[in-house]
Formats: sequence, C-alpha cells, structure tokens
Amino acid sequence: MPTPAQKKHYLLYGSERYALAILRPLQDAIRARGDETAWFFDGPGASDLVEGERLLSVEEVRRWKPIAVITPGNHLPHFFPGVKVETFHGFNAGKPRHVYIRGFFDLYCTTGPKDTAQFGALAKKLGHFSVTETGWPKLDPFMKEIAGPLPPVRKPPVILYHSTFSPSWSAAETLYEEVKRLSRDGRWHWIITFHPKMNPETTAKYKALQNEYLTFAENDNILDLFPQVDMMCSDTSSALSEFLLTGKPVVTFKNRAPGPQLIDIDDPAQFEPAIERALARPPELMQAIRDFGDAIHPYRDGHSSERVLDAIDAFIAGGGRNRKRKPLNFWRKFKLRRRIGYWGPA
Repeated sequence: MPTPAQKKHYLLYGSERYALAILRPLQDAIRARGDETAWFFDGPGASDLVEGERLLSVEEVRRWKPIAVITPGNHLPHFFPGVKVETFHGFNAGKPRHVYIRGFFDLYCTTGPKDTAQFGALAKKLGHFSVTETGWPKLDPFMKEIAGPLPPVRKPPVILYHSTFSPSWSAAETLYEEVKRLSRDGRWHWIITFHPKMNPETTAKYKALQNEYLTFAENDNILDLFPQVDMMCSDTSSALSEFLLTGKPVVTFKNRAPGPQLIDIDDPAQFEPAIERALARPPELMQAIRDFGDAIHPYRDGHSSERVLDAIDAFIAGGGRNRKRKPLNFWRKFKLRRRIGYWGPA
C-alpha cells in the first residue's frame, strides 16, 4: 500500500449528474490501488457527493496537485494541473464523434474498436492528443452483474420503454397511444423511463398510464433497469447502445443511425409486430446485436476503470506530452473561466 507521500491524486470533474454514475467505478478502482480521489463539480449533482469528497475552489485543486483530471464531459478547466482525460458520457447516438475534439484533452480513453479507429485517425492527423482503448468505466459494475449466458424471455415478457428528450428525436408523443393500448391487456409488462430533460407534460402523460402492467421508473442510472427487462423500445438515445451490450433486442422509431442490430420502424402501426419479432429473438438479429457490441465495447470483464488508470500511467511514463500543443481555444476557455469565476494563471 502506498504511503501518504506516494499516493497519487486523481481529480474527477463533472458539470452534470451523469458524471457520478460514470466516474464512481473509476473512483473505486483508484481507491483499491491505495490512491486518492476528489471531485470538482460546477453543476447539478454536487449535492449527491458526501462531505469531504469535493474540492470547492480552483485554489484547493491546485494545492491538491492531481496527476490527472478525468471527466466524461466535452470540456474541463484547462487551468487545473494534471493530464486531461476524456472518458465520454455515452455511446454515439447519431452525432459524429469528432464533435468532442475541442482541444481540452491530452488523452481520450475510447470504449471500443469503432471509436478507437476514428479517434486514432484524428490523433494522427491533429497531433495534440493521444488515444487508448480502455472500455467505459460506467459499465464495470453492470458487466459483472450480467456475466453469463443470456437469460430466456420472461413470462410475461417485460419491456423497457425509454425516450430521449429532444423533440426532433423523441418518439414519446408519437407512440403514446400505442404504449397506452399495449399496456392494458397484461400480455406484456412495461417499465417506462425518460431522459431527465423530457417535456414535463409528456412525462406526466406517461406517469398517468401506471397500472398493474406499467410502471414509471425514475432511476438516476438506467443501467439498473436493464437486468429487469427482456427488450427495449426507444428512438435515438445513447442508452440503447448500452442496452444492446446485454445481448437483448431493441425496437426503435426513426432512429438516426439504424443498422441490423436494431428493429427500426417509421410507423406506429409497426410497433406491435416489431415487439413480437424482438421477443422471438430471431438468430440473424441476435448475431447482429453481438457484432455491434463487439465493435463499440468488447470488454466484458468489468475492469475498464483499471485500463483507464493504466493508460494514464503509460501516458505520464511516456513524458506526458503529445506531438503538438493543444489549440489555444480562447473563446471556450474564456467561458469556462467566467463560469467558474477563476482568472488566475493556467
């Protein structure tokens, strides 16, 4: 066990509540190695941290001297000490991944071969960041929980319905009448959960549907629901990629990036037969789901957090620098300084 003087310090940075679920497994892995973590939160979710976990000022962070600052978000304060590390806040939900290249990070820890290839090509071209494939820390506890063969479909089957909040992407209003109809006869049981930013009126409509066959869940971590269901219905949400890693089918409505791993529909009349097909688990669909999972996150061992820490160690051992300097990025850095209220040296 390292002595206090030898302990490495890692800063976990968040500006949204989702950072907690993503970075908690990393926190556990750091502590298991005998090292120390602290959080810096400048947005919703800070109230969920226990006393003593959180640093409250930039001055405290600079005195604490973390060797790395790790975040799932698209930015972090450039004036914090340490290697700047991105772990991502979800899988690709239809946007090109290059939107994350904003000049804040030294190291991207990618989730699987698909992202590694794309980010590796960008790293070679731009030269101001490195890429290491690690898997996604958020999934570590989940992967340990679902280890083993795919369980058979329940009797009656349980369906998870989840929708994103964006009006142009969400199918919640379009499919409302179908969900209402199908949740009345007891043939299937339903669990409904929405993005926290969903239109409150839409959320209220679905909550009003609750009966012995339909439950509205308000879990902060949707992964907790995945082992409880046999399939998922959605639209265009990063959560459906996470769900596909269970090996179970997903029905989507007008998905922005459809593929053979999904049963994608464009008419509410197709909703019921699509669910029936998903619950039948046809072999070609199940193989496509496995292939998709291997491309985005092939790691099933629950040790992605440890791989992130190993990647940070290797980056530091290699000199802690990239081939080129990060871009100056004045405007985004100015906005971060203004939000946090720090105008001191970087």
